[in-house]
Parts: sequence; C-alpha cells; structure tokens
Amino acid sequence: MSFRRRRKKKDRRRFRGVYLLPNLITTGSLFAGFYAIVAAMDGRFYPAAWAILVAMILDGLDGRVARMTKSTSGFGVQYDSLADLVAFGVAPAILVYLWALKDFKQFGWAAAFLFVVCGALRLARFNVQTGSIDPRYFNGLPIPAAAVMVASVVAFYTELGEFAPERSKFILIIIYVLSFLMVSNIKYISFKKVELFRRHPFHTLVGLVLIFVVVATAPNIMGFLLMSAYVGSGPISTFIYHRRVAAKGESETPLPKPTGSQSFDLGGGGET
Repeated sequence: MSFRRRRKKKDRRRFRGVYLLPNLITTGSLFAGFYAIVAAMDGRFYPAAWAILVAMILDGLDGRVARMTKSTSGFGVQYDSLADLVAFGVAPAILVYLWALKDFKQFGWAAAFLFVVCGALRLARFNVQTGSIDPRYFNGLPIPAAAVMVASVVAFYTELGEFAPERSKFILIIIYVLSFLMVSNIKYISFKKVELFRRHPFHTLVGLVLIFVVVATAPNIMGFLLMSAYVGSGPISTFIYHRRVAAKGESETPLPKPTGSQSFDLGGGGET
C-alpha cells in the first residue's frame, strides 16, 4: 500500500497542471481547423480556406507566447501536434476533396487520405528530429505550409471567378506533390532565426511594409504566389544547405536534444 501511495504522489508531482495562455492559443488553432471542416461540408469553401490561414497564424503564436512567458511544456508540444494534425492535415484534405477531388472517385479520396497520412508522418518525424537537425531548415515541407498552399489554391480560384481554369487533374497533381514534399528530405528555410525583438536595418522594415501592402491589395492572388514560391524554393534551399555543409566540412551531426517546448516554425508539432 505504501508503494502505491508513493507512486501516486510521484505521478501528481510529475503533472502539476497546464499553462493556460499558450494552450488556449493552440485550442484556437484547433477550433479554426474544425471550423474549416464544417464550412467545407456546408459548401463554403472560401471561408474554410481562410480558417486554415487563421489556424496557421495561431499555431505560430502559441510557441512564441510559450517561450516569451517561459511556459513551455511537454504537454504543450503534444497538444500542439494533435491540433496541427486536425487543422493542417484533416481540414485541408476534406476541403480539397469536397471542392475539387470528389469527381475523381477513388483517386480523389486516395489523394486526400495520402495528404493526411503524409502530414501525420511529417509531424511524427519533426517531433523526433527536433534538436538533431539544423534549426535553420525544415527537413521536408512543413505541414502548415502544405495546408496553407491548399487553402491559397482555393482562394486563388475564387478570386479568378469565371476566368479560373476548370478544376481538373492539376489540383489532383498538386495534392500528390505536396504529400511527397512533406515526407521528403528536401530542405526548407524555417525562419526560426528571425529575431523580431532586436534591432534590424531600416530597409528591412521598409521591405516588410511593402510586402504587406502588396499582399493587402490582392491577398488571394499574392497569397497563392507567395506560397507557390515557398513550396518551389525547396530545391534551392537544399542546394544552398549542402553547399554550405560542404564548404565548412560539416555533416548533419546530431545536436543536443532540448527539453520539451512549443517551437515556432512554418509547419507541425509547433512547426509554424
């Protein structure tokens, strides 16, 4: 009996509660993903696409807030990964299936399911590789980036209206390509090293303001172009990465494993 009491006390000490603020933000990201699913089922594809974008923004905030408030935890990491699978795996897969892939029958639902599976594998690999790869790069396309790419395609077609090409095999091919990129070893810039709370050259601020103005004038078109540029930047980032490693005579050696925390990337398990 005394052994059981000691074990229960040890378990209670191990789990003393959760941090509210970062996990509430993660819950908001999960809610946005769930809303995207409901909106897609109702045939409201454009609001569903924007809900996925909102989910990505919230997914990026939770890790930042957790580190700023020193409220990182292993629970937050696991909860963030589960929320990402819904918001960036299931939600965009259902959205694109109901929007464009339904007519392809088994090829359509197979592509949507493949997107979910590759997204789950991407999240699992990210969680086990955290701390063992170069933090400046993602190993494979982050799942939030893949999800926002799907959402931007829907928004882009909505913006073009009657001038949009007929939804055809092009969308099907995009889903297969995005699924492959998520589980590939192609390197993508993570932007983790961008420090928002330190001094930067003045022209950096001017450039960011110009980008914001351009995107604000035509968000659906510019969002699609920017996401296409990021997805297509993988081979270039991979070439730069291997060239840098060769120049320094380095190898992709394991780094010390950090303690559990919610990280801020562009995609999964805190990848944004």
